[in-house]
Amino acid sequence: MTTMTDSSVREFKMPDVGEGLTEAEILKWYVQPGDTVTDGQVVCEVETAKAAVELPIPYDGVVRELHFPEGTTVDVGTSIIAVAVGDGAAAAAEPVQEAVADTPATAEAEEPKPEGRQPVLVGYGVSTSSTRRRPRKGAQAPAAAQEASAAIQAEMNGHGPAAPAAPAAPAASVTGDRPLAKPPVRKLAKDLGVDLATVVPSGPDGIITREDVHAAAAEPATPEPQAAPAAVAPAPSPTAAPTSYDTTRETRIPVKGVRKATAAAMVGSAFTAPHVTEFVTVDVTRTMKLVEELKQDKEYAGLRVNPLLLIAKALLVAIKRNPDINASWDEAAQEIVVKHYVNLGIAAATPRGLIVPNIKDAHAQTLPQLAGSLGELVSTAREGKTSPAAMQGGTVTITNVGVFGVDTGTPILNPGESAILAVGAIKLQPWVHKGKVKPRQVTTLALSFDHRLVDGELGSKVLADVAAVLEQPKRLISWA
Repeated sequence: MTTMTDSSVREFKMPDVGEGLTEAEILKWYVQPGDTVTDGQVVCEVETAKAAVELPIPYDGVVRELHFPEGTTVDVGTSIIAVAVGDGAAAAAEPVQEAVADTPATAEAEEPKPEGRQPVLVGYGVSTSSTRRRPRKGAQAPAAAQEASAAIQAEMNGHGPAAPAAPAAPAASVTGDRPLAKPPVRKLAKDLGVDLATVVPSGPDGIITREDVHAAAAEPATPEPQAAPAAVAPAPSPTAAPTSYDTTRETRIPVKGVRKATAAAMVGSAFTAPHVTEFVTVDVTRTMKLVEELKQDKEYAGLRVNPLLLIAKALLVAIKRNPDINASWDEAAQEIVVKHYVNLGIAAATPRGLIVPNIKDAHAQTLPQLAGSLGELVSTAREGKTSPAAMQGGTVTITNVGVFGVDTGTPILNPGESAILAVGAIKLQPWVHKGKVKPRQVTTLALSFDHRLVDGELGSKVLADVAAVLEQPKRLISWA
């Protein structure tokens, strides 16, 4: 056996793929232990709070171990994969062969084994006919793992006692010497004084969930002998407090990725910045006519022309006339930071959740340029390809709730911004126009702002200017 020194193994750590991110979830591994990798090859895809990102390995070698399974949230700076490099790469394959020799003989084991694994194309998987993964330290034998899984499932379904499954569970939830659990679950276990090594995992791939920790914390130190018969009860009493949820009546969705970041940001914003929201209902009939005219203009051929384009331009004009609205509050320095540029955020609903990419230096763009930027922003967001950089540095945001048929809302500020404009549905309504009631295109705008740095006068002026431009879009020429 060739001895492989620690110096020949490189640990690739989870990088910070965005500004200030602290964790990322491993969505997919493109390599397995024994695979050969080259400098720059993508080895996995991770999802941060802002985007899905592919991670390339920065050196050549042979994959020795994947430290975390798919679906695990890993802190930035934590090693996720070990790669044998240099002289250690040749030795990396030997432990795999020895591990195969220790397993029960099968028909496959009689086949000749190749000397090493070949590089695998990203996304094509790994052939399982000629090699096997080296079992991790502390892992159960296949039969024992199946027995533990069956016992745990029987306990959850109420068809058997929990006692037989308990001894095998800790080993099933361990990768190396560490039980599989996400950081929030580890913190919960620490707060409740629960040793994760003793917890029965019920999550996929032996991951310990919050429910597992709560169940472990609720267990008595010395189990009662009569506890086992209670588990075989046909169904819980309607008035009894359930110890676990019924999967036929409830669906639980893990809070992670974009939704987790959005929740944290909104809670932080709502309880940090004192929000004030003002509303105005405006006749946008002339704006809608201008939209139709621009669609026929050759200068806008192939560009995205819709009411949002003119609303965005109206907000930029209002910011130009009232620049103090484009600011942020620096709590540490106790200063108001007025921005002399506008990175215009556009809230977009995507399959990954709500994201707010922004158009850099939108204030300097002409109307056709703004149309092109909006089209690119929306298309990229829908394809799920928005980069973390595109969601950094926003100064003011527009959220268009009108596309869902909603009249308006009270939007919550994005952290670090002082204002957000909500646009309601544009509907044909009776409206007094030139002294007569006529059907007109009408919408309601809502502007939320941070009352620490934006007073009622400034907020009202900005909202009134946006409404004035949309009612008389010719003002774009004189005010811009």
